[in-house]
Amino acid sequence: MRILLVEDSPRLRDLLIESIHKAEWRVDAVETAVDAQAAIDVAPYDLALVDLGLPDGDGLDLVRALRSAGFTAPILIITARGAVDERIAGLDAGADDYLVKPFNHFELLARCRALLRRAPAHVADMLELGNVAFDPTSAVLSCAGETVNLSPRERSVLAVLLRNAGSVVPKERIEAKLSEFGDELSANAIELAVSRLRRRLDGIEAGISIETVRGAGYLLRDLTNG
Repeated sequence: MRILLVEDSPRLRDLLIESIHKAEWRVDAVETAVDAQAAIDVAPYDLALVDLGLPDGDGLDLVRALRSAGFTAPILIITARGAVDERIAGLDAGADDYLVKPFNHFELLARCRALLRRAPAHVADMLELGNVAFDPTSAVLSCAGETVNLSPRERSVLAVLLRNAGSVVPKERIEAKLSEFGDELSANAIELAVSRLRRRLDGIEAGISIETVRGAGYLLRDLTNG
């Protein structure tokens, strides 16, 4: 079971991570809405815990954005906003449950279990373009039946680009994904990861091309479709 935790309070985030680990679930913890959107581009989640008071926007907007992006796993809002109209707004935005801070961590886990019982089994879609196929669950890239070994950063970049093929992906979105779990990134970390990924794809005749759009980001293009 893999959970996405979106919480900007370091103390509460650490406590929640500890509780989730005790339940023997995996958890990816991020602080911002941008990081949360980057995370769902590269990993399948069974449940999301979302705080509403985020440093880069309102969590309700994040919930709506996740649903608009096709995120179908249950969403549990965790927030200090406890008024009835605020709870209604959260559920209407697309959340499946609503828990007001401060809360008991045993109750949080019980609510998570209830949501997970009701949710259909999550199966990540295979990402395919050109001559390659990428399985987000196993992080395996294949081309012509052969498995291609990629580094974690290369896999992360490829998954984001595949999910947004044909559209420009801002460099900041890729950077948020690569740094969301505390990795220190050098000034040219994104360019280096993209460059290495390009060489990998060229070497296997992947039929896809990563184009740099100056001042905007990167574009993944299908070379086999006209």
